[in-house]
Amino acid sequence: MTIFNLYIFDKCGTLLHYAEWNRTKKSGITREEEAKLTYGMLFSIKSFVSKISPHDPKEGFLYYKTNRYALHYLETPSGLKFVLNTDTSAINVKELLQQMYSKVWVEYVVRDPLWTPGTVVTSKLFQDKLDEFVRQSPIFGIRNI
Repeated sequence: MTIFNLYIFDKCGTLLHYAEWNRTKKSGITREEEAKLTYGMLFSIKSFVSKISPHDPKEGFLYYKTNRYALHYLETPSGLKFVLNTDTSAINVKELLQQMYSKVWVEYVVRDPLWTPGTVVTSKLFQDKLDEFVRQSPIFGIRNI
C-alpha cells in the first residue's frame, strides 16, 4: 500500500499545506494550479453526490477510486478538508485521516500561537510530525508500478 500525497484546504479553498511521499508522476502544472483543480473537483463531486444520492448523505463524499489511485476525503466541522491520494489497495484511510487531524493538525497547528487561521502552515515541527505520522502508518509504503 502506498500514500502519494496530501492536500489540506481551509473552508474557503485556500491550500494550507501540501506534502508528497511516493508520488512518481508529476502533473506538469504548478502546485497552485493543481491545488485549485483539486479543490474545484472536490466541490463538484460533493455537489454531485448530494444531488444524486438516493439516501441522505450524512457523511457525504468520502472517497473515489480509479484504476491507478484512490482519493480519500475528510471534512472537519470547521470546514478543513484533508485530501489523501493513495494506491487502490489502501484501507481504513478514513480513520487515518481522522487521527491525522486530531493528533497532528490540532496538536501542532491549532495549538501553535504563531499560526493564523487561513494562512499557509510553515511550521517545521508540524511538517516533521506529519511526515513521521504518515511514515509510521500501516498504509505507507513503496509500491512498484
